[in-house]
Amino acid sequence: MPDSTPTDELYPLAERLPDELPADPMPMAKAWLDRAWAERIQPNANAMYVATVGEGGAPSLRAVLCKELVVDPGYVIFYTNLQSRKAREIEANPRVALLLHWDSWDRQVRIEGVAVQSPAAESDAYFATRSVASRIGAWASEQSRPIGSRAALMARVTRAMLELGVKLDDPEAEVPRPPTWGGFRVWAEHVELWAGQKSRVHDRARWSRTLTREGDGFACGSWSSTRLQP
Repeated sequence: MPDSTPTDELYPLAERLPDELPADPMPMAKAWLDRAWAERIQPNANAMYVATVGEGGAPSLRAVLCKELVVDPGYVIFYTNLQSRKAREIEANPRVALLLHWDSWDRQVRIEGVAVQSPAAESDAYFATRSVASRIGAWASEQSRPIGSRAALMARVTRAMLELGVKLDDPEAEVPRPPTWGGFRVWAEHVELWAGQKSRVHDRARWSRTLTREGDGFACGSWSSTRLQP
């Protein structure tokens, strides 16, 4: 009988993970994110899902924007209202899971790790790059808190503008970062890279390392890796 053993030649699709897995997954994860952004693979190419654990162990999931993936020492940064549900759940349990997924490109990055607040100077620097409207909104919104109507929310925006003495159409307006707004660094403890295949025989690999608390961050152990079946 002829040899019918399947090979990768029978499963043609774009790129796969390298046969020899890299010692550190973060450079490849960043390369994927950078490419997705450069090619605008989707409208929000840096969209990232953040899963936290709430009261009673109930999971909670929402989309944010990944603002930076720092290869060394290996963490991801996103920003939010520090009184939001996600921030309150992180304060109670800092273990989170992240997902970057580019559906049209068949690529996915999963990260599990520990979240700590970003240094104030880092949050200040990023906040200053936001539009005036976004900065005013950060002062006005008590994120995740109930409000009676859209009109009531816009009244809070108007009040914030008056208190700050700024206008939406003034691009030079000085709007400082509110103390209830800032960033989180999610230090990667586990990383999974997934490259989809039309055959559904996907390419997956997982890396793990230890994190030991050190100052405002972590001392990181060496990565170990393994391939996973799809």
